[in-house]
Amino acid sequence: MHSAATSAPRPRRFTAAGPLTGRIRVPGDKSISHRSIMLGALAVGRTRVTGLLEGEDVMSTAAAMRAMGASIERLPDGASGPEWVIDGVGVGSLLQPKQALDMGNSGTSTRLLMGLVASHAITATFIGDASLSKRPMGRVIEPLSQMGADFTAAPSGNGGGRLPLTLRGIAPAVPISYRLPVASAQVKSAVLLAGLNTPGITTVIEPVPTRDHSERMLKGFGAQLSVDVAPDGTRTIQLVGEAELRPQTIEVPGDPSSAAFFVVAALLVPGSDLVIENVGLNPTRAALFGVLRDMGGQIEELDRRNVGGEPVADLRVRHSALTGIAVDPAVVPSMVDEFPVLFVAAALASGRTLTTGLEELRVKESDRIAVMRAALELAGATVTETADGLIIDGTGAEPLPGTPEGAAVSTHLDHRIAMSMAVAGLASRSGVEVDDTRPIATSFPVFEALLARASRAEADGAA
Repeated sequence: MHSAATSAPRPRRFTAAGPLTGRIRVPGDKSISHRSIMLGALAVGRTRVTGLLEGEDVMSTAAAMRAMGASIERLPDGASGPEWVIDGVGVGSLLQPKQALDMGNSGTSTRLLMGLVASHAITATFIGDASLSKRPMGRVIEPLSQMGADFTAAPSGNGGGRLPLTLRGIAPAVPISYRLPVASAQVKSAVLLAGLNTPGITTVIEPVPTRDHSERMLKGFGAQLSVDVAPDGTRTIQLVGEAELRPQTIEVPGDPSSAAFFVVAALLVPGSDLVIENVGLNPTRAALFGVLRDMGGQIEELDRRNVGGEPVADLRVRHSALTGIAVDPAVVPSMVDEFPVLFVAAALASGRTLTTGLEELRVKESDRIAVMRAALELAGATVTETADGLIIDGTGAEPLPGTPEGAAVSTHLDHRIAMSMAVAGLASRSGVEVDDTRPIATSFPVFEALLARASRAEADGAA
């Protein structure tokens, strides 16, 4: 958020602009972008990636893999945007980096790359920005140390398992069976990535399921990996070490969290018929679309396919009359970031929508329960705040009145609040004034341009 904190706020009034039509693509999924670079760098041969999210975090991963011997290059834009070409070194053949690996702000890059380095006979020092250097790395240090890796804090370090840290890997590492003490896809991934160059079978036991991009992509690249699910939901993941990864051609799916704003906008704006291409539908991430269908939303999956082990489809979304429901709290983990925009859909549905089990939303970039209640009330919605959610009585497809002249929704520098209330503005009589659109750039810099394009498509004669 540092960029948003330094320049002047950029307020904007979002108003109804006609139906959303045509075809759009949202930016690529960040989790899959990181992993496609790492696994491509460990495969022997050339991996090609389109749709990569070119954010700072993913670029930190690319710089680190280059420093350890992979060739990673961005080719000029083709039909589906820029293509990234990765010539990998092979599992077991990472090179000693000549200088410290700068992880910037990326916790994902740090934890996953520590796993990769742990089972190679190389030493790497990890550094990061002030924010990343406050984050504890103990949760990955513990299992990777059991495998034989050695961690030392740099003399200038923060202590307590925080960056800067020097990691001395070991080959051969010791295969372990590790039960995750906290639900963490990053810790699971770090252990599995360390297992790639470890002879024998590395096992991770996951009492609570977390996003499974690593398992899917490791299989897609040719690793021998099995997942056994016990009756109580515990997942046991086993990876056979000294893997040989095969290069892949990957089209990174569109991020379902980014697609969510356009799905809700098309459901709410009369006359809309919009296709959002290449959306990732990993079940650990995409529960929102099922909830919207339960409310009566017409969301059709076209050309459902598997890309790099991930389920993907083009979503055709048409304006629909929505009905309020009680949202099952069991879906919260797989749509936690999508609740702000679901609240907007609920505000225009017929009847009451009840959400519970959302305590986690109070500790996001903002307290998303309190902030969305205030924002929706300012735009004319009927909302009741509870300890763990919102109760919303919808307008029955009548547009929201909109924010009064001279009043603006307070976004608290939270990108998802800003985008959710932009969508509310499209379904309002007088528009919704958002106090600051700068935070949107942190996750979805092309959001406003895509919104303008989808609203204009019909006027331009492109159906």
